[in-house]
Amino acid sequence: MAGHHLPQSDAAGSQSGGCGGAARMTVEERRKSERKRLPTWFRTTLPVGEAQKRFNETKSRVNENSLHTVCEEARCPNVHDCWGRGTATFMIAGQECTRACRFCAVGTIKTPPPLDEDEPAKLAQAVANMGISHAVITVVNRDDLDDGGASHYKQCINAVKNQAPNVTLEFLCSDLDGNMSALADLLHETPLSVFAHNVECVPRLDESVRDSRASFNQSISILKEAKKLRPDILTKSSLMVGIGETDDEIEEAMSLLREAGVDIITLGQYLQPSWKHLAVERFPTPEQFSQWDEYARASGFKAVASGPLVRSSYRAGLLLSEAKGGQPVATLGTNSAAVTNFSSSPSKDGPA
Repeated sequence: MAGHHLPQSDAAGSQSGGCGGAARMTVEERRKSERKRLPTWFRTTLPVGEAQKRFNETKSRVNENSLHTVCEEARCPNVHDCWGRGTATFMIAGQECTRACRFCAVGTIKTPPPLDEDEPAKLAQAVANMGISHAVITVVNRDDLDDGGASHYKQCINAVKNQAPNVTLEFLCSDLDGNMSALADLLHETPLSVFAHNVECVPRLDESVRDSRASFNQSISILKEAKKLRPDILTKSSLMVGIGETDDEIEEAMSLLREAGVDIITLGQYLQPSWKHLAVERFPTPEQFSQWDEYARASGFKAVASGPLVRSSYRAGLLLSEAKGGQPVATLGTNSAAVTNFSSSPSKDGPA
């Protein structure tokens, strides 16, 4: 793990007694003890008034219809905020990924089960039943499929739009293993408001953070091509911070994304899902996130969300509105006096 170099004897997992007969820690015990504590600013708002009413209604629909959302499964700290604003996120194409990025809590499998032919209809019904106004659809990587799953994703998006025509749609896509033909088929006449793909980290950290089949350059290529194919669709990407990058590298990465025509950007703190995952290197302050917000806006992004608890789907509906000329998205925690402590949640932002 980066930043946590263990002595060779500990790496062997020795349980032999040390000085004074005290038992030595195993690798797992050492790594757990070294996980950084969350700073005091890791608190998240609870909805009040109409937002609380809408959250309760959405929660009831989820329970009554036995629906599954990434919001709950990933224990997202912003579920109250997003549901209270009519936004929810769904993951399709399975629960396991063909890649093994070191930050992600999604399980890894070489050969996933076949795609569910009924998934488009099930997803469409779920979105309709939730009564939301903006849906984010995300996927696992499906490198086992010739088109990376693109045709299936298109079917799901079209089914949702047919079932819930008033719901705006955002698709958080994989890199399709660089298959531009599959991307073209996916985007052709597809009813999307936002096409998103996350670069995840600054270019220098690709090898230590993402699966070997992913890269910043390949991600940029997908985003550029999406904008070329469908200039009418807003493009979006996300960066995690706290994994070994410098402040200058964050700004450089944002500049590269803007040069690629990306319209919307989110920046958030990486949180370690378990001791087996990539370790947290630092916790930038809320003030630093505000500086990145200012830099992103000055760079020309149409909508920005930057804060410790921000995730790629954070206030997605409001970001879409902002990108179309609406009010800027407020910093997390500024719209409500009701606050709850937040411990940790898996990083499950989407495919690499």
